[in-house]
Amino acid sequence: MNILILGGTGSIGSAVTAELVAYNHTVTGLCRSDRSAQKLAALGAQPWRGDLRSPASWRAALREVDVVIQLATSFEEDMGAVDAAAIEAIRQEARHRSSPLRVLYTGGCWLYGETGDLAASETSPRRPIPAFAWMEKNALALLQDPKVSSCIVHPAMTYHEDGGGVFSRLLTQAATGLPLEIWGSIHTRWPLVHRRDLARAYRLLAEHPELCGHYNVAAQNGVPLREILDEIIRRHPHDGAYVVRNRKYVMFKYGTWAEGPTLDQQMRADKIQTACGWQPEISDFTQAAF
Repeated sequence: MNILILGGTGSIGSAVTAELVAYNHTVTGLCRSDRSAQKLAALGAQPWRGDLRSPASWRAALREVDVVIQLATSFEEDMGAVDAAAIEAIRQEARHRSSPLRVLYTGGCWLYGETGDLAASETSPRRPIPAFAWMEKNALALLQDPKVSSCIVHPAMTYHEDGGGVFSRLLTQAATGLPLEIWGSIHTRWPLVHRRDLARAYRLLAEHPELCGHYNVAAQNGVPLREILDEIIRRHPHDGAYVVRNRKYVMFKYGTWAEGPTLDQQMRADKIQTACGWQPEISDFTQAAF
């Protein structure tokens, strides 16, 4: 298939790009710098120079593809408006097609809000944190559009070898001997998935256009931060000291998005396992390098 990926050089996007190329899909990646273009080319994708903020710069690329994967988020104040404009451009292109355009849109576990002891499934109510509430509106626009065959992919907290992903802040603190900074509570649970397993989920959903709706992707429903800290301390020479930062503190210091990692969450991924046979190769984060 011919696939356009928005956000193909990011932490998750680069893994998705590599996975698609490995399975002989033709991948075009949006990029706005020479460095990003070089990274896409190295991954085996075709760079398309443009800017997510300017859909006119990549609208022509939509005419050449079977699937669009939206993974790009700016984490700036206008990120919701930027995403909405991108979704509208995709929907406008879909109107000119004889068959629905396949679109994979990225949501996330933070759209379920705090779940506590009840692991969220795709039918659970979503109570998105305010910083990402716009995702619900944009996702709904895709799901209700008859000219689009869409999946809303909800990744768990994602980790990987190069820098650790969601573990990166804690790993940096461990490497420099600083106290490990816990956001929320030491008992806070994070649903987890390795980015290679997540990338495989995107590929499988791209290859099954009959599958629509919401799909969670998690290898572990919810891992307490205490267990994550213990593993990091085991791997690094660290005295185990940590400091707990409450939600108000981290949101003031890092921005409203920082509410997400403070949520005590669990999330199930039974649906994607049944629908297309997805199974994580790394079922426990302690098995992985990071």
